[in-house]
Amino acid sequence: MEHWIEKIDAAETLEDLEAIRIALFGKKGELSKAFAQMKNVPAEEKPKVAKELNQLKQRLTKIFEEKKERLEEKALEEKLKAESIDVSLYTPRPQSGALHPVMKTMDKIIEHFASLNFSVEAGPLVEDEFHNFEALNLPDYHPARDMQDTFYFKDGKLLRTHTSPVQIRTMMRQKPPIRMICPGSVFRRDFDLTHTPQFNQVEGLMVDEKGKVSFANLKWILEDFLRTMFGDVDVRFRPSFFPFTEPSAEVDISCIFCEGKGCRVCSQTGWLEVLGCGMVDPNVFKAVGYENVSGYAFGLGVERFAMLLHQIPDLRSLFEGDLRLLEQFQ
Repeated sequence: MEHWIEKIDAAETLEDLEAIRIALFGKKGELSKAFAQMKNVPAEEKPKVAKELNQLKQRLTKIFEEKKERLEEKALEEKLKAESIDVSLYTPRPQSGALHPVMKTMDKIIEHFASLNFSVEAGPLVEDEFHNFEALNLPDYHPARDMQDTFYFKDGKLLRTHTSPVQIRTMMRQKPPIRMICPGSVFRRDFDLTHTPQFNQVEGLMVDEKGKVSFANLKWILEDFLRTMFGDVDVRFRPSFFPFTEPSAEVDISCIFCEGKGCRVCSQTGWLEVLGCGMVDPNVFKAVGYENVSGYAFGLGVERFAMLLHQIPDLRSLFEGDLRLLEQFQ
């Protein structure tokens, strides 16, 4: 059987070794034939011959398994070498998706107010005049209700022009205290460098018992929010007018491009208008059946924030789907 040991040692592949296994250990192999000849061995010699055959089988088996292990390791090394990748080689940048800058800005705004325990509310895009105008202290003669601004349907319904109707629906559905924001799409008949027919707003509302909510609360909330979004900027409140808040204010931040020194973006004023706010008008509370309460509201255009954060000059480019623009936000 010494020649079988030489054959096992000489095997170079697992296929060669498998052929040796069949020829040596198979049902019709050499060892099987040797054990079959035991019937011809005299009875007194059978124990000795059987012992020698078993020792030989164990020896060959051990040599075979050791050789098999070495060949498997060699085959694995060759496979890994063949499949290896040189990570130092240049590879083109993989194509991957990314959040749209408007949605990314929206998520950042929502995340900020959610961390302050504001609930996130939603409402229908198709509204009626009560929720979109009347309950918000917008009488029939108000210019915002003109056909030039609002998309109307034949049945009298309309596409909401702001997310304020969600505030009305929330107040009619539940009692104070209310602490909410309502992000979503709104629609107006306008299209130029700074306006599109469809855009996104985030509006906020805080309502509680009379005396528990003040303009000072609103001022702190908005200053903290604007510095979270734009960094260390100055914030100022300018008196203004909105039908649904009284008193009302427009909020400016020091220009993030020129740091308040004056440039083309801020029209040399050093300030950028970013949102509107105010204390909720009593007529709005009357429309939803609230008594002895006070509250504040604020609203902002998400696209306006996205344009400032990413220095995008034309609002319309956010909606054109130009990959040259969108790929910059991967």
